[in-house]
Amino acid sequence: MSRKKTRKSKSEIKNFETNPFDSLGELNSLPEGPDRSSSPAEESSNVTPPQRTSRRNRKNTSRGRLDISRETAHRGGKVVIVVSGFKGIGMPEKKELAKKIQQSCGVGGTVKDGRIEIRGDNRDEVKRILTEAGFNPVFAGG
Repeated sequence: MSRKKTRKSKSEIKNFETNPFDSLGELNSLPEGPDRSSSPAEESSNVTPPQRTSRRNRKNTSRGRLDISRETAHRGGKVVIVVSGFKGIGMPEKKELAKKIQQSCGVGGTVKDGRIEIRGDNRDEVKRILTEAGFNPVFAGG
């Protein structure tokens, strides 16, 4: 039940030939914009990122919260510890951290999808290493 739309012909529309932007020609007295001689990319490259050190030469312990969970799904009943929730940490540092955990626990592991997976049930040892690295690990799940 819609209405039938009718189009107006060009002859019915008044002032069809006038350009609506003609009146903008009067705005020549506007002030000039900012100086674009240096690009924003050059300005941002001169800025150095803030250092992640704490006061009084103490270790930085505010690198964020990490969730330590125990999983057995799709692994034939074997237990795997999964560390997730990394923010502001790159893949090379995750691999280095995973290698340190593997050596300390004497087990294997990997880094998948931005998470560290460690074989076996060594949650306490994993928490100790992550605390030493400056993170705030929390046991999550079962």
